[in-house]
Amino acid sequence: MLCALLLVFAAGFGLGWLGYAARAGRRAATAEAQLAALRDNERLLRQSLSAANEDAARRNSHALGALVDPLREAVGALNQQLRQVEHHRIDAYSGLREQVAGMQRVSHQLSTQTGQLVSALRAPQVRGRWGEIQLERVVELAGMSRHCDFDTQVSASGRDGGVRPDLVVRMAGGRQLVVDAKVPLTAYLDATADTDPRSRGEHLARHAKHLRGHIDQLSDKAYWAAFDPSPEFVVLFVPGDPFLDAALNADASLLEYAFGRNVILATPTTLIALLRTVAFGWRQETLSQEMATVQQLGRELYTRLGTTGRHLDRLGAQLGKAVDAYNHTVATIESRVMVTARRLHELDIGEREVPAIGRVESWPRAVGLAEGTE
Repeated sequence: MLCALLLVFAAGFGLGWLGYAARAGRRAATAEAQLAALRDNERLLRQSLSAANEDAARRNSHALGALVDPLREAVGALNQQLRQVEHHRIDAYSGLREQVAGMQRVSHQLSTQTGQLVSALRAPQVRGRWGEIQLERVVELAGMSRHCDFDTQVSASGRDGGVRPDLVVRMAGGRQLVVDAKVPLTAYLDATADTDPRSRGEHLARHAKHLRGHIDQLSDKAYWAAFDPSPEFVVLFVPGDPFLDAALNADASLLEYAFGRNVILATPTTLIALLRTVAFGWRQETLSQEMATVQQLGRELYTRLGTTGRHLDRLGAQLGKAVDAYNHTVATIESRVMVTARRLHELDIGEREVPAIGRVESWPRAVGLAEGTE
């Protein structure tokens, strides 16, 4: 019995161990299968990650290229622009250098010509001719024409003999305005050439003194007596504003002194204003003459319109008489002739009935200016 129990126990233990071993093998196979599946998943995951990394790298490369390419193009364009700017700068500096050199040459020529002009203006004949040319230009600039509004170098008989002013301007009403342009400039030229302030002041004082002496000479000639009718003053033309300003700075009473001697100091600016005033007087004179002409023509036209009105009234009266005669003739024909003609039509002699002759009911209208003579 004991042996049988041991054998049964051993057989059960063997069977149990075999069942356990079988289950453990199945578990090990399952674990190995799961491990293999995990390894396959890991491999697939690594492949996916690698592909994703490569795709991301490609995408990042494209995006970076899309960002960098415009920047690279902009940098290239900037470099090209900088090269062009540098090229233009070199050309501009070259042109500027040439212009500076040209300005230096022109400045040198201008200095030389200025020196020649100053030397020429020291001669009285050249200075007088220059003043006359300046005066003629100013007068022409004011809109006046030679031999119509002004004359140059007109000779006349004065108190102490013959006088010959530089310019005579014709004014409205037959009056004349005398202008003289002989101004001493030697002292002024000496003042501009001197660098010492004290010496310059002395030269300017001498310039004002010379101008005062010339005012006395013009006043003594009494041009207004030689060119009568003329305003009792003469215009002293100073060819430039600086010349008069320098004299007035040295002698403030010079302008009042000239007015007292019946001499008007005028520069190109003030002379143009004076001549424009003269031109305005001419326009007013012309306008007055034209108004008188228009008034005379208006009177003649009104008189002729009155005469024409009377003629039209007489014509209307004759037309009225003709209308009366026509209506009288029509009434006679209607009462004496057309009655017989209509009776003939009633007897079927005529194809159409004789139409009635109409009378004239309109009468000529009288003209309102028939009685006007003034």
